[in-house]
Amino acid sequence: MTFAHWLPFAIASAILVAIPGPTVLLVVSYALGHGRRYALATTAGVALGDFTAMTASMLGLGVILAASATLFSMLKWVGAAYLIYLGIKLWRAPVMDADAADTSETRPGRIVAHAYAVTALNPKSIIFFVAFVPQFIDAHAATLPQIVIFEATFLVLASLNACGYALLAAAARKAVRNPRVQRTVNRTGGSLLIGAGLFAAAWKKAAA
Repeated sequence: MTFAHWLPFAIASAILVAIPGPTVLLVVSYALGHGRRYALATTAGVALGDFTAMTASMLGLGVILAASATLFSMLKWVGAAYLIYLGIKLWRAPVMDADAADTSETRPGRIVAHAYAVTALNPKSIIFFVAFVPQFIDAHAATLPQIVIFEATFLVLASLNACGYALLAAAARKAVRNPRVQRTVNRTGGSLLIGAGLFAAAWKKAAA
């Protein structure tokens, strides 16, 4: 693969991951609620979720989802329900004093699992990778090495993007000292996650 084939993919991927979606909303929500110490946990969950979606796409799951309305609907409803559940949980989250230490019992492993589920259980992402990656494949070179490079590139960019959003949100959290403001942030983020879940549930297969 030449640099000329890789660069357009890298630029397109950087633009795509920067656009806020359900994963970014989750990352920001956790950072606002728990601070910088969970940035790496959410980033790891996003990276693992993207890796799963891209690998499944390359193994042909995307083709199966595109062809099977039943399988597509099942995965879509599971992902939508999970987003709505997380949105409700964030909406009901208690506010904390920004100067006080975070004593919540939320464990990094649970946050990794949440971020992973939101990212990996998005059927649109799997089908997107099937449609997106092949456009940058050089037909005159070996396919597998190109896929590995593209996947690694996307994962690095997605991880940096998630970590950046998390750190920015964690920094903004320090300025949020009013419980009323915290409650507003929680409910806004929760509403956005619920909305993303409802949108995912209503999203039609034909839109893929």
